[in-house]
Amino acid sequence: MAVALAAMTPLALWSASPARAAVEERVVEDPPRLELRKGPPPRMTLMPRPTPGPRVGMERELDLNIVYTDSQLYNPATGKYDKVRLRSYVGTDTNPNRPFVAPTIEVTPGDTVRITLNNKLPADPSCPSPDGDVNTPHCLNSTNLHGHGLWISPTGNSDNVLLTINPGVSFQYEYNLPPDHPAGTYWYHSHLHGSTALQVSSGMAGALIVRGDRLPSDTANGDIDTLLKNPNGQPLRERVLVLQQIQYACLDENGNVLKDGNGQIVWNCPDGKAGIHGVESYDQFGPGSWPLSGRYTSINGAVLPTFKARAGEIERWRMIHAGVRDTISLQFRRLKADAPRVPKLRAAEVDRFIGDNCVGDPVPFHVIAEDGLTRAAAWQTPVTVLQPGYRSDALVVFPEAGPYCVIDTSAPAEASVSQSAESRQLLGVVVAGPGRKVQDVHAHLTKQLVAAAQRAMPVAIRSKVVSDLKDGLKLTRFTPHPDIADSEVNGKQELAFYIDLSKTPFLFEVSNDLGSPPDFKPYDPNRIDRNLTLGSVDEWTLQSHLVSHPFHIHVNPFQIVKILDPNGKDVSWPGAVDDAGGTVDPQYRGLKGVWKDTLWVKSLIAPGAPPQSGIYTLVVRTRYQRYIGEFVLHCHILDHEDRGMMQNVAIGIPDGKGGTAVVAHH
Repeated sequence: MAVALAAMTPLALWSASPARAAVEERVVEDPPRLELRKGPPPRMTLMPRPTPGPRVGMERELDLNIVYTDSQLYNPATGKYDKVRLRSYVGTDTNPNRPFVAPTIEVTPGDTVRITLNNKLPADPSCPSPDGDVNTPHCLNSTNLHGHGLWISPTGNSDNVLLTINPGVSFQYEYNLPPDHPAGTYWYHSHLHGSTALQVSSGMAGALIVRGDRLPSDTANGDIDTLLKNPNGQPLRERVLVLQQIQYACLDENGNVLKDGNGQIVWNCPDGKAGIHGVESYDQFGPGSWPLSGRYTSINGAVLPTFKARAGEIERWRMIHAGVRDTISLQFRRLKADAPRVPKLRAAEVDRFIGDNCVGDPVPFHVIAEDGLTRAAAWQTPVTVLQPGYRSDALVVFPEAGPYCVIDTSAPAEASVSQSAESRQLLGVVVAGPGRKVQDVHAHLTKQLVAAAQRAMPVAIRSKVVSDLKDGLKLTRFTPHPDIADSEVNGKQELAFYIDLSKTPFLFEVSNDLGSPPDFKPYDPNRIDRNLTLGSVDEWTLQSHLVSHPFHIHVNPFQIVKILDPNGKDVSWPGAVDDAGGTVDPQYRGLKGVWKDTLWVKSLIAPGAPPQSGIYTLVVRTRYQRYIGEFVLHCHILDHEDRGMMQNVAIGIPDGKGGTAVVAHH
């Protein structure tokens, strides 16, 4: 028998293992896709594009009932499924077997998306906030909706997160995507101040993919989708991956989170006692709570799933960090074919499992877009760091047949939301079937994309696209926004995050300046913190004065100019090494010039450390184009946002006198 096993290939050995059989039922599937509603939209028809050209002006409709859903989630610690009761979206095209990930909405520029929210949750005694403080989590059964990263209006029934849909109320959002909207990976999720973290942690989130078929020309850039083709001219195999961190705990007979005699959360219901799990308290969120919970990051509603791939095939992975607070540093390594069972594995044991069984150098892959926006060049990397709210599009090749580990690798303390050095976690397993063995992934990818460009790109631009690809996989003819030149900038904005630990409860605050000290304030829904002018271009300077926070602003994305470590070294260059914290942090390298809508504002200042030490300074630029109205910016650690780390922003029309016409407050 030993001789027979030794003669087997790694893939055959894995296929015969009990680990493979046990994970077969949790093969990764894309979330269900919303079907196109037939017929033109009941609105003014957009100007037709030349033929042939992309379809514009179609309509997508989605009904989402917000309800408590009883289902189950796999628990690798026990090898069994936990009974869970969570708030979720149920409706058009949702998967009843995996209800805690919403359907994917696929659109093209110029489309209209209508999403009707039917809030069928019960009345909530926490609404309004019992103590009157809007920054105390409250109204846990009230909701609204945000199209994260979309370039659409923030007002009325569009991407308006200042609306409240209470239990028993139905409301239809209408997203009108402009014909020049960038193609890319976006997502949607609940966003009511006071309940955002709890609802997103329950799984109220889904992918929103904008697909484009605009070819580049002499006068305009095109969509990266037109380049990403196989030799047969068909699109690359694609995976839409919604990464969620559903941090459920045991609930008592009244639906409250169960605690032990020391007041500590009971994450798992005791053996022999009937129980159900849920997300019902903001005590479940905080530094270190994710590893304490023992939960695993789910992918499209599945825990520790298997990906089926083929060696040498180029795949497009659209990764969405739809979790609440913990960092994900995604990496691939080979998995030993004789590895022990993967399915039954406590989270505390995973780091040792990875060290023993996930071997060799990381498999490199190429990131082609950040937050849905195509980069000027593909970025080859062994790891991509996803902070809450981030999206990363990567071209992935498994170089030979066999099993691979999908790892959330360790990160230094200052690089993680948990504020501590995180241990490695397992996200899933890839089983690559027989195919083409690849020695050099970069050369393999370059060859195929060059062939795709020679076949599909217009004659007038073909040689430029091909030469760019041969010169370091440059994608300059596919970036959606032109660089912001120094001469364009006509305004300045400053922002700093802070948590005031001297107050009870702690105050989660944002400042409009970087003074000594900055003027930090918690969120006030009746205050406009920033009045901006349509058509202007601002340079923003971002800092955090206590631990790190992901900055997210709605409507208009920004371009990264530089990221300075506490010693003034720019760590955003492709070859930069960010080691100011004593360990190497890979997440900023290569971000210079990249466009994003969410960005980690790093700080080495931990509780109890001297003030003004260890501050990173991030400089970004943004244009205020097309849309006016009121919206928000905030920390995308969602429980920080719910507790006050948010500001109201308004874009107004120039008043003709060098100022801005006042925007009516929501």
